[in-house]
Amino acid sequence: MKSNTWFIVVLALLAALVFPSGALAAADAATVPTFTIQSVVKDTSVTIYTYNFPANDTFDVMMNVMGTRGVNGIKVGSLNSGGGGSLSATYNIPDALKGDKQIAIRVQANSGSGYYAFNWFYNNPSGSTSGGTGGIGGKIPTFSILSVVKDSQVKIRTNNFPANDSFDVLMNTMGTRGVNGIKVATVNSGSGGSFEGTYDIPAALKGERQIAIRLQSNSGSGYFAYNWFYNNTSGSNSGGTPPSTGYTGYPTFTIQGVARNQTVTIKVSNLPEDESFNVRMGAMGTKAVDGYLVDSFNTGDGGSQTLSFDIPAQLQGTHQIAIRIESASGSGYFAFNWFYNTTT
Repeated sequence: MKSNTWFIVVLALLAALVFPSGALAAADAATVPTFTIQSVVKDTSVTIYTYNFPANDTFDVMMNVMGTRGVNGIKVGSLNSGGGGSLSATYNIPDALKGDKQIAIRVQANSGSGYYAFNWFYNNPSGSTSGGTGGIGGKIPTFSILSVVKDSQVKIRTNNFPANDSFDVLMNTMGTRGVNGIKVATVNSGSGGSFEGTYDIPAALKGERQIAIRLQSNSGSGYFAYNWFYNNTSGSNSGGTPPSTGYTGYPTFTIQGVARNQTVTIKVSNLPEDESFNVRMGAMGTKAVDGYLVDSFNTGDGGSQTLSFDIPAQLQGTHQIAIRIESASGSGYFAFNWFYNTTT
């Protein structure tokens, strides 16, 4: 994939001289609309229940094959959010998707507001939810890998988790994102935000070189997060090596892959320890300064992380997109890059 990479670090004093005063400031996060799957009638209909929807907005409801997140799907109905918040609605499964084992469903504003949410379900009477998510600009739960003991345990640290929610901890083979994985624990998020947890690697995955891990709400809230790790004792997030005591240099990142209009995956290197970074995307040429806030993450032990982020609705269809990570703590560290919005 063709890509250009710029690496920049700047002290806070220099940032104040060169960039607008708000360039490194964290943006306020909006509430994220989500929905869960309530029930399914095989090859006939699915019933959803929304959470946190904005008031007085209109949405198209689309279905598509699994893995598409419903993007460019078949329109099966509309939804008016009325007073906002939560409501239940039922939609027919289109003929083109009847017989599919799993179906993606998306609720996307047609008003220009930019709001959307997506999920998926098993096309059978019992139904199931993947814990899809939506935008725009909301705090999305993430977690990083702190340490690994080969074939024994992995330790993680969460970021932006909702309060008082219950999550299943699942592990599976690499490439699955932990979906339908082996349940190794259940954890309560307590007051939310950041917390640490250590979980046993199941016997079926011992000996695997890389393992996917997923935290998925079992309460119906729709929240989830996933990551992966190298199954070795030195392991840090995505297999990187934490920097030695006394941070030097600056963070950089490269583009690892793109799913058009859906996600971009980056590999960040030389991260400082225990800092929060915001992730922004914007139009090409802007370096994503004051761009759309799409996520945030904690650097944990520093070093390297491989992370995936959703492309915001406002930039879907754009040929080239700028992406930026910037410290939310005031340290002044940032890096930026860009990518072609084409599947690689």
